[in-house]
Amino acid sequence: MTMHGRLQFFQRAAQMGLGLAALPLACAPAVRPGDGLPARAALPAPGAAGYWDAVRDLYPMTRERAYLNTGGLGPAPSSVLDAVQQATTAQQSIVEHGHEQLEAVRETVAAFFGAAPTEIAFMRNATEGNSTISSGLDLRPGDEVIFESHAHPGGAFAWLSRQKRDGIRVQVFEPDPTSAAGNLERIAALVTPRTRVIQVSHITAPTGIRLPVDAIAALAAERGIWFHVDGAQSAGLVPVDLHAIGCDSYATSGHKWMGAPHGTGVLYVRHDRQDEVWPTEVGAYSADAADLAHPERFELVPDARRYEPGTRDTASLIGLGAAVDLLTEIGMERIAERALFLAQRLQRGLRALPGVEVLTPADPALGAGITTLKTDRVPFRQLYEAYGAAHMRCRVVTEQGLDAVRVSTHLFNSEDE
Repeated sequence: MTMHGRLQFFQRAAQMGLGLAALPLACAPAVRPGDGLPARAALPAPGAAGYWDAVRDLYPMTRERAYLNTGGLGPAPSSVLDAVQQATTAQQSIVEHGHEQLEAVRETVAAFFGAAPTEIAFMRNATEGNSTISSGLDLRPGDEVIFESHAHPGGAFAWLSRQKRDGIRVQVFEPDPTSAAGNLERIAALVTPRTRVIQVSHITAPTGIRLPVDAIAALAAERGIWFHVDGAQSAGLVPVDLHAIGCDSYATSGHKWMGAPHGTGVLYVRHDRQDEVWPTEVGAYSADAADLAHPERFELVPDARRYEPGTRDTASLIGLGAAVDLLTEIGMERIAERALFLAQRLQRGLRALPGVEVLTPADPALGAGITTLKTDRVPFRQLYEAYGAAHMRCRVVTEQGLDAVRVSTHLFNSEDE
């Protein structure tokens, strides 16, 4: 069919009221992803004997080793895997992308983070969300950005790239492992009239320092500075209420503490500040329509969907929604208490051993489910390999020359592990 013929077809269809945009819905299967999944046994009452063992049973990962690397890559529970498989099969059976189901997932995720659905965009990971902010803000040569020396490459490299490309200036502070007030002071000391952005990791990846994001948000708001949070180590580990924090933007991955599928992530941008972050990738879903005869009339959609440029992996995002459902059912306060309890139990034992240094803050208010250790008696890589030989999956920490081993404890881990 020629271009003219296609145009005539769509014109006739519009005149006849065929509603082509609704055709995929008319062909959709009667069973939606999430419907008809195998029922699982209800969890015991919180606090009951065997409660956390029952939680562990929700995860199909092997029991041949203790998995202690959720800060790098978290396992997905069976309910998430089942939801993804069911959604994939349903969509492939009719060859549709299922995008109409994403708004329900968006509402679920927004409620989990204390945000509005219009403030939530789906990403592939925290790095993509961080990069959307760093690339989308209007910064000029000499403008300054502050972040911590323990920032993950997925949070730091995009700023370093802009420094090299656009001449902005990166200012780095060393996080204080002993005091929330100390971290606020270190940030404030770097603020100048040219400071445009402050970014921090909610919980730092190398040693698990929990930074005072509420206080930093207040400082940034007072000075008129954009405040972005890299939440890769907080979402799914501790309760996160973005409106209560007061940050301008927040990015996280689904594949760590949230237990969602790989390739899922979330970007939050406060609704009244979205026009300050230009999408770095723009596609059909970034705007409702465009009249190419009048390109000057082009407008982005008035919400965070503007940062989602093209076809999404709906099945994986349905899995993200299923992961949020489980975390919500168990309760984020309960999950945070469990992860911290296990981390502190581990740290007490480690600190009692001669020659072992625990780099994670001793103050529970400054920590969460991460424990980083080293010893002068064994090279850190040899220590890591010894843990692996003992069927424990941890992670080496080479950032900033720390040369240590990181252990992550989450809701599925046990005291025996």
